Amino acid sequence: MSRDWAPAVDPRERFVLAQLDAHGVPYTVHRHPPLRTVEDAKQLRGDIEAAHVKNLFLRDKREQMWVVTVLEDRPIDIRALRAHLNAYGSVSFGSPDRLRRVLGIEPGSVSPLAIVNAPVIGSDAAVRLVLDRGLERHAYVGVHPLHNEATVRIAVSELVRFLEAIGRAPMWLEL
Repeated sequence: MSRDWAPAVDPRERFVLAQLDAHGVPYTVHRHPPLRTVEDAKQLRGDIEAAHVKNLFLRDKREQMWVVTVLEDRPIDIRALRAHLNAYGSVSFGSPDRLRRVLGIEPGSVSPLAIVNAPVIGSDAAVRLVLDRGLERHAYVGVHPLHNEATVRIAVSELVRFLEAIGRAPMWLEL
């Protein structure tokens, strides 16, 4: 594991990096100012050689929830996404309060790594992870470590292996 910074001080980051370490997942952490939007990320993240993504925390009328991770420049039609997700009724963004309660993170920090905090499938507050098939064309992806002041560079294959190892295999969609 490689770090270009002092040890993590954010307990959420320490937790998720410990999970990656426990599963033997190599990664590199890059520090930067807080990134709240794709535009922020493009200006402030620096030169991280990885696919860059945007993450959506979504819900439907039956309280089903998803973290959807897509390449940062991919346009997303949330109405069209509804059918792919097998959602009931309309799909909308989950509220900041729901995000804190269900994933334990703040707005602007959504990441596929946040699934480590999500209740398991079958519970009332289950969250499913959806990854853009476009990520399969990249060796590495940059994701937040449960806060938005750092980016974890991780091999896409290692991210998927980790998610499968913790019982949270992603659903892949061509978006």
